[in-house]
Amino acid sequence: MAWPNEEKFTPDELVNRIKTFFKGKRYGGKIIFIGIGLVWLASGIYIVSPAEQGVVRRFGKMVRITSSGLRYRLPWPIEKVDTPKVTEVKRIEVGFRTIDPGPPARYQFIPAESLMLTGDENIVDCQIIVQYKIKDSADYLFKVKYITGTLYDASEVALRQIIGNSDIDDALTVGKLRIQEEIRELLQRIMDGYESGILITEVKLQTVRPPKEVEAAFKDVVSAKEDREKLIYEARGYQEDIIPKTKGRAAEILRESEGYREERIKRAQGDAGKFLAILREYEKAKHVTRERLYLETMEEILPNIKKVIIDSKISSGLLQLLPLEEMAKPTLPLGEMVKPALPAEQKEKRR
Repeated sequence: MAWPNEEKFTPDELVNRIKTFFKGKRYGGKIIFIGIGLVWLASGIYIVSPAEQGVVRRFGKMVRITSSGLRYRLPWPIEKVDTPKVTEVKRIEVGFRTIDPGPPARYQFIPAESLMLTGDENIVDCQIIVQYKIKDSADYLFKVKYITGTLYDASEVALRQIIGNSDIDDALTVGKLRIQEEIRELLQRIMDGYESGILITEVKLQTVRPPKEVEAAFKDVVSAKEDREKLIYEARGYQEDIIPKTKGRAAEILRESEGYREERIKRAQGDAGKFLAILREYEKAKHVTRERLYLETMEEILPNIKKVIIDSKISSGLLQLLPLEEMAKPTLPLGEMVKPALPAEQKEKRR
């Protein structure tokens, strides 16, 4: 953008004007030299943002690391500064590449990276995302030449090793979290061995699936396993329901049996005490007690049985048997005895 009435100069015209301005002046060359020197010294001022670290190199050798803020270094070519972003979380993709983040997102799958063997010799298609950041700026800049390519190769190695030590069932279902953590730990050890200055923050399994040729069969297997787990959980639920009920019923039966035991013990003790009391009275007056017991027993027995009395003094004859029950029945007067019914025709004739 040019200001109004501003004159435009080419570099050659600008140099010529400066020479013309200082021509004939006594200290013109020194002033120019001093000005250039000041500009050169001022070029050593640099700013490190809060997300960065400053790595200062002197003739190519790292001499110091500076934190965020306004900083100064010796001007080029003596010292040079690199400012990598140490708080930024970077990512790489193994087994696929993101063509367009979308929406909708579009991906390109790379079977050469994603197809691998599991520990039980099955083929699985597996893609991961590796997230990392810089933990040592000097190592990150100077120890490994092609840091991104090295991380790609190391990530693929770690992925293949951990998947190769795992069964396909773990990779497809319940073992994903364990596999992610083991990949992260192994990848961190590999990158630390290279002194890469990288911290692996997270490894995410994006897709773990069987090859397309056998995907339908694997889905059936997974469905069968889910049904098995469902039945197991239902059986455990029934177990958790029936066992407390059974224990409660058993405790109730035990309490009832203990109550029955106490009742029988108390009753037996009472009967024994009653018997002992009777025995003491019997020992005091045996004849009277025997007679009383006999009468009390007869009072309980005789009302409930059919009684027949036979006179032993009569040797034979009908009068030997005395039918007390028949005699005890009420009898009707002679006039009220039931007469046989007459036919209807005879009743009419009598009228």
